Amino acid sequence: MTGILIIFILYLGLMLGIGFWFNRKKLNLNQYLLGDRQLNPWVTAMSAQASDMSGWLLTGLPGLAYAGSLAYMGFSGSLSTPYGIQEAFWTAVGLGIGTVLNWLLVARRLRVYTEISNNSLTIPSYLQNRFRDKKGIICVVTGVVIVFFFTIYTSSMFAAGAKLFSNIFELDYTIALIIGAVVIVGYTFLGGFLAVSWTDLIQGLLMFFCLIFVPIFMFCGLDAGQSDLLAKAMAAFSELLPQSDGSGYSWMSIIGAIAWGLGYCGMPHILVRFMACKDKRTIKPAATIAIIWVAITMAAAILIGVIGGAYLGIDPSAVLGDSEQVFMQVVKNLFPPVVAGIMLSAILAAIMSTADSQLLVASSSFATDIFKRLIKKDATEKQVLLVSKISMVVIAAIALVIALDPNSSVFDVVSYAWAGLGASFGPIIFISLYSKKVTCPAAIAGICTGAGTTLLFKYVLAQFGGIWAIYEILPGFIFSAIVILVVSKFTKTTPEMEAEFDKMKRLVNEDDKKEEVAA
Repeated sequence: MTGILIIFILYLGLMLGIGFWFNRKKLNLNQYLLGDRQLNPWVTAMSAQASDMSGWLLTGLPGLAYAGSLAYMGFSGSLSTPYGIQEAFWTAVGLGIGTVLNWLLVARRLRVYTEISNNSLTIPSYLQNRFRDKKGIICVVTGVVIVFFFTIYTSSMFAAGAKLFSNIFELDYTIALIIGAVVIVGYTFLGGFLAVSWTDLIQGLLMFFCLIFVPIFMFCGLDAGQSDLLAKAMAAFSELLPQSDGSGYSWMSIIGAIAWGLGYCGMPHILVRFMACKDKRTIKPAATIAIIWVAITMAAAILIGVIGGAYLGIDPSAVLGDSEQVFMQVVKNLFPPVVAGIMLSAILAAIMSTADSQLLVASSSFATDIFKRLIKKDATEKQVLLVSKISMVVIAAIALVIALDPNSSVFDVVSYAWAGLGASFGPIIFISLYSKKVTCPAAIAGICTGAGTTLLFKYVLAQFGGIWAIYEILPGFIFSAIVILVVSKFTKTTPEMEAEFDKMKRLVNEDDKKEEVAA
């Protein structure tokens, strides 16, 4: 325990040190919120993907696969989930597809558009500038949605951190929750976007190598009995599709799991990385790095859950009290304390890399899109920066209260927040980059429709079961896109909006032609 504690202290100290380093630079608002648009390919890629995958990658996804493996090995306890492996697999497929399409179709256009559209620093400010919303309605609506869903999202990261600390050091869950929250808020508060991005680079690399090594070492350590259990669990991969008699994992469940990929083009904490990269030519190498990282880490996370079921066995005394602790338990069993401390720091890295980004996006949206638009329109840059930091602490405190339930599922909370953000912003972000005919009223209507549909399906219609229980991001995304296109037919754009859109396309196409000539 001492060895693990020392590693954790050193790791947390390093993260806070990075925050102090960037705090020394006396950052202005542009640097604090967007890093002055100077991220290189590695930082862009690792920051985007580390903040994307979160503690869910090392807790929620392996936990789901672990619960599924128990079902195939014959364990009938409360942790057993009959189709956990199938759900984990198809969710990973959806996220993989979403990652590729986001980098290929959204990243470069958004980087160009946010710069030429009055140097937009946040997603709400981009939408306001893009649609010439002089009244600021779209900024306020977007800011409210971001703060609401990101507060919930951040609470899931705090909960994952508390589970980590309480599992390893046998701390009270609430105390563990507070420790994790204080550290994350600390370095984000101090160093802003640059601190978040550079810590994400370190954390993304740490997650990558730990996710690769753990399943390899675990597999090599299986005895004959454990290998037999693993063979039973692996049978799930031959049943990924519905059976001929209609049994098994359903098509509706598969579609719902793949629908996770729709959320990518609506995630402000990921999109802001595209906006912050050095230039549009940075996107291509960053995309290559990011796509490889995602494919390997998600496959490894599922394997940790599947092999972990065999490694830990199905003896009730050996089965975990919480399936989302499988990575932690395996690491503690496999490695000596110092190595275990490094491996377990990967979970801390995953949690921190997402929570810091969410806090920064949510607080900056409140400061720039709600405070400056509604409360104090003549606020100076210094005042906006101060409000951003204060609101960060307040949002973190609310998220901490939400996370107080130790029995909450990280996977479930993340899926809800992901659906809300993806359905609210995904359609309008994508359509705004590919159609010059979309209008401001259509954008506002689309955002409200996406958010409202998510809430409706989550809290009302899902209770009826059947098709109504489908993952809420799918109907939310579809209805939002339909509303945007319909409202745009009955409202008009301005010549300035269309000219700016044409300028964006011209700049993007110029690079395409240069690449063709070079090839």
